[in-house]
Amino acid sequence: MFQEKLLQWYLRHGRDLPWRHTRDPYHILVSEMMLQQTQVDRVVPKYREWLAAYPTFEALAAAPLADVKQLWRPLGYNFRPERLHQIAHFVKQQGHLPETADGLQALPGIGPYTAGAILSFAFHHDAPMVDTNIQRVILRIFGIHGNPRRAAVKNRVWRLAEALLPKGQAYVFNQALMDFGALLCTARNPRCSSCFNNDGCPWHTRCREGEAREKTGPRAGRGTH
Repeated sequence: MFQEKLLQWYLRHGRDLPWRHTRDPYHILVSEMMLQQTQVDRVVPKYREWLAAYPTFEALAAAPLADVKQLWRPLGYNFRPERLHQIAHFVKQQGHLPETADGLQALPGIGPYTAGAILSFAFHHDAPMVDTNIQRVILRIFGIHGNPRRAAVKNRVWRLAEALLPKGQAYVFNQALMDFGALLCTARNPRCSSCFNNDGCPWHTRCREGEAREKTGPRAGRGTH
């Protein structure tokens, strides 16, 4: 079964990232906001610097917005620290971060993916999440064709992401899916020869058939003149 193989692979090869050593909702939120449109290796040092300066929602809410924006640099997309600052003020007023998808997505800068990440990583809910890596993995392992930006395809991917979740294991399974897409099932030059899912992957089967056609050429099986 794909889920069992994926979890076994993740236990051996999963990335050791600082936000994977906490279940603090604030720390999870900071990491997910920083990871939006930003590579992991750029986020790690800034994540540590940020939490040293603003370790809690309360500390962030008390800080001047200008200082918050200054510390965020050079991650870019400078609307993100302002959104974090707004969420910190919300939590200061309400006393806690919402624990539902609708409640989280009502906050600035939190969409379905970030909500799913917070629910599964911080609150232990069996919530799906679909980022670029997970979307690519699901499209490939289920042999789905079509533009992933289309609503029908996007909705199907989300439904499959939810169906794949082993009950009670969303935290580790979602991390495993992300790492699988980031390390093995990459957008370019995927490491199919090292993949545990070779035999059950429709996308890999099509790739092998295409490679075979390229080797034999368009005149394969025909006599030469």
